[in-house]
Amino acid sequence: MGLGPGLYLRQSQSLVMTPQLTQAIKLLALSNVEIEAFIAEEVAKNPLLEAGTGESGETVVVTPDRETGEDAPEPRGSDELASHGEEALDSDWQESALETDSSYEVGGASEDGFDFDRLAVAESGLCEHLMDQLRGAGGAEGRAAEAIVHELEETGYLTTPLTDVASALEIGLKEAQAGLALVQSLDPPGVGARNLAECLALQARAADRYDPAMARLIDNLELLGRGQTAALKRICGVDDEDLADMIRELRAYDPKPGCRFAPEPQTAPEPDLFVRRTRDGWVVELNSANLPRVLVNRRYHAELKAAPQSKEGRAWLGECLQSASWLVRALDQRARTITRVATEIVKQQEGFFRDGVRALKPLTLAKVAEAIEMHESTVSRVTSNKYLLCDRGLFELKYFFSSGVASQGGEGASAEAVKAAIGKLIGAETEILSDDTLVDLLKAQGFDLARRTVAKYREAMGIGSSIQRRRQRAISGKAG
Repeated sequence: MGLGPGLYLRQSQSLVMTPQLTQAIKLLALSNVEIEAFIAEEVAKNPLLEAGTGESGETVVVTPDRETGEDAPEPRGSDELASHGEEALDSDWQESALETDSSYEVGGASEDGFDFDRLAVAESGLCEHLMDQLRGAGGAEGRAAEAIVHELEETGYLTTPLTDVASALEIGLKEAQAGLALVQSLDPPGVGARNLAECLALQARAADRYDPAMARLIDNLELLGRGQTAALKRICGVDDEDLADMIRELRAYDPKPGCRFAPEPQTAPEPDLFVRRTRDGWVVELNSANLPRVLVNRRYHAELKAAPQSKEGRAWLGECLQSASWLVRALDQRARTITRVATEIVKQQEGFFRDGVRALKPLTLAKVAEAIEMHESTVSRVTSNKYLLCDRGLFELKYFFSSGVASQGGEGASAEAVKAAIGKLIGAETEILSDDTLVDLLKAQGFDLARRTVAKYREAMGIGSSIQRRRQRAISGKAG
């Protein structure tokens, strides 16, 4: 067989990701707020799209004894994700969505030193509050104070070395120290501190409580943290009553004085789905109240098509119709996909909705994906930024997925269920429980855990060891 160049024909199949297909994948992961912004943008640039008012969302009933597997019937109220022979909105994406005239309704400082660029940041919160008090301060001291204010952390602490401030402003270290003293004299007391001890000392001075005994107490905060009250009494030269008064005073101070000027925390997100119990089972319903309704204006399209227009105009009108129809179809499939995934989660975690977090079972994305015959990445996108509201509160869909630990029941227990059990035992303890004791108590509840596992979950919940909790109780008793 001779070797040489030649022309050959070969037939193959490959997946082509069109822009619309790529956007449809992204739609699955968007939250309700992001969907609203996306639709508003599309409506603004497509004359054939119009937004309507939200109506009731799709409802699915999950019965407790529902069959599983390939022969399992679909829950009442749930339609097939694909219609007219189309594939569902999954990660495989074998073909793009077809046109349709239906509507969619949806139920510090840098390591290099002083960061001078931060002076250009708009003043707000703590910065604005402090700058208002510095009005009229001039000279090198005033310039240093203004620079320091812009370098403060959100907590009110200064982490930038004064030498960097002095170098950036081309002033002496003495002027930079005077600027810091000026900042530390401002409201709120404690602002401009470089560590916790200095922050508490500034507040004690402002309250006229910074006597030698309080100074020595603040200088030995590590002993206070370890609960060594006997050593503190000796160092401070006070008795039990005076030490208790000093500890109460310290507790009244704010360790992060700048945080009171931080922006208000965001309000709780709006739920995407509602889950409630009925005689027939658990009802999963899309929340359509906070989501728009999108329509394709066929009448306007007909008017534009009947009017005289150029070849380019007709092509543009066709693109608008195709884009509008695709958006309606993609959003409709997105809603159905979210409902289907949430329905399976409710079925898998029925014990949680009935008995609470102690009944939460281990669950993986792969298990849900296999049950509803979708790709795991699709389930991951659907559960991102989506929230479910039930009688037990508002939960992100990701909450229901967690690793498992061994239990005597055989099925295993969710890590969240174990944390809840640990928190309940520690919260109700009259005598401080060691990790070994917690292991025994948890085993009596059906959790087969090693001591290191209990310690890991306890630390993840921010709960101190038995020694730390015992010292904290001793301090609380003296300051009570």
